[in-house]
Amino acid sequence: MKLTGALSFLMLASASAFAPSTSNTRASTSLAASQVTRNPNFGKLVGGYLFPEIGRRRNAYLEENPEMASKIISLGIGDTTQPIPEHILSGLVSSASKLGTKEGYSGYGAEQGMGDLRAKIADKLYNGIIKSDEVFVSDGAKCDIMRVQQVFGSGVVTAVQDPSYPVYVDTSVMMGQTGEINKETNQYDNIVYMPCTAENDFFPDIESTPRADIVYFCSPNNPTGAAATKEQLEHLVKVCKERGSILVFDAAYAPFIRTEGVPKSIFEIDGAREVAIECNSFSKYAGFTGVRLGWTVVPDELTFSDGTKVRDDFNRVMSTAFNGASNIVQGGGLACLDDEGLAEINTLIDYYLENANLLKEAMESIGYEVFGGTDAPYVFVKLPEGKKSWDVFSEILEKTQVVTIPGAGFGPGGEGYLRLSAFAPRDVVIEACERLKVAMAK
Repeated sequence: MKLTGALSFLMLASASAFAPSTSNTRASTSLAASQVTRNPNFGKLVGGYLFPEIGRRRNAYLEENPEMASKIISLGIGDTTQPIPEHILSGLVSSASKLGTKEGYSGYGAEQGMGDLRAKIADKLYNGIIKSDEVFVSDGAKCDIMRVQQVFGSGVVTAVQDPSYPVYVDTSVMMGQTGEINKETNQYDNIVYMPCTAENDFFPDIESTPRADIVYFCSPNNPTGAAATKEQLEHLVKVCKERGSILVFDAAYAPFIRTEGVPKSIFEIDGAREVAIECNSFSKYAGFTGVRLGWTVVPDELTFSDGTKVRDDFNRVMSTAFNGASNIVQGGGLACLDDEGLAEINTLIDYYLENANLLKEAMESIGYEVFGGTDAPYVFVKLPEGKKSWDVFSEILEKTQVVTIPGAGFGPGGEGYLRLSAFAPRDVVIEACERLKVAMAK
């Protein structure tokens, strides 16, 4: 009994060592503001970030209609739903197990990523057209976009596709690159918006847009689903080179490309090594949205105007503000790039592409014009003339309990469209198709 009591005391003592003292927390009954001025750039941001806002509206609907909770279907955020496949999972499990052994334990690793993984990415995903030391392994492409922004700083002008993934615009605002938002156009001053419309096949007329220092371009595109052709990307690289711009190419949806001849990497284009950075991620490849693993490629040839290598500054950001991706997760990344892992990835991609095809066919069957869904997991639905996308989002949620994404959330160019995600389970997608065909029939 004495031993039990002693152990209990030690456990209580250990627990209290991690708990903050509460002796002074109740002394003050009023809250006082600090004397620190808020970063004014955050004051420029309009509303919340898109996807949490979708979640907020969904939750608000459920608070008013709790009986509908079991009926909710999400075709909203692009979050994978299929389990991580066996071989890829074995890489994660094995790496975790090694940490429990004296021989296999590892602590901090290289901030740039495991050498074996960097080499495997360069070999298996790029067929040797990039070098392993140009690959920086990270916790995801979204995080890397902000790291790229930190390299460029506040004194640059950014260009984005309109519509586009909101991270490019929001991080530009946070970095102080922009002015205030123009309430008439719903666009920020000092950002170049490149219209991507059905009329131009969702590829911008870049020569007619003002020059920008940094050009963000996503292919296959989120939200439109458009995958740029080789000729289009050759033109993009050519114009960036002529203007002395740096192209940040987001290739997060590259494995969904099935059309022969459509590039999966900007580095398939001659001259791209002198003008481009590429961000990518295992999130959609292997169901790693919650696991978190990505990479960015910064070629040796890419320099600033003074001749400094962009790669060196990006390496400094990674070394200073990042301790490297998880050892466990990188083990999973290595398994992804084994032949067995690549086969599992192809199976996952085929599954989601079939979902996209079902969504596309369903919307076309009731008379809508639909884009994407072929080389991308997103279906971009054109709404009837005069319909506002946020209004249609709310109408569909209330009538069908299906969560979608309003096109306006991706920029003013997305107004009049709705984005559907193919990442739900198959039976859920089939059910969603039936509900949408009833509720949205013209």
